[in-house]
Amino acid sequence: MNEAWRRDLSEYRFTLNFEVRDYECDLQGIVNNAVYQNYLEHARHEFLKSLGSSFASITERGVHLVVVRAELDYLYPLRSGDTFWVGLNMERVSPLRFGFIQNIFRLPDKKRILKARIICTALDAWGKPRMPQDVEALLEAGGAGCKC
Repeated sequence: MNEAWRRDLSEYRFTLNFEVRDYECDLQGIVNNAVYQNYLEHARHEFLKSLGSSFASITERGVHLVVVRAELDYLYPLRSGDTFWVGLNMERVSPLRFGFIQNIFRLPDKKRILKARIICTALDAWGKPRMPQDVEALLEAGGAGCKC
């Protein structure tokens, strides 16, 4: 996993704040491991929305963005009422794959809770992998101004 990470919000293309809700915790009183993937996915969706797009609008054009691999390292638990933020950066993984490097930090101490690398690809309407021009532009432009 790419070890490049920063605690500073300015080092990420996109950040999003959250608060842990009671029902996201298991009997041990900590956030259930599967819930972290919801946090990461929501941050990716909000990232696209911040660029004037959405997963729904991309899908309407016959392009399906799908996760093909998820690497998550759980470093420290979150508990009910904790506030935290998710930082997101993108990377090219191969000609047909791209990745999201995402980190979760608890507030206010900026303790890193989770590090993740989510590998995605785009499928056309027939299920064939392809890199749409607008996703290509997102990777090249760092997300600025992309209307994916």
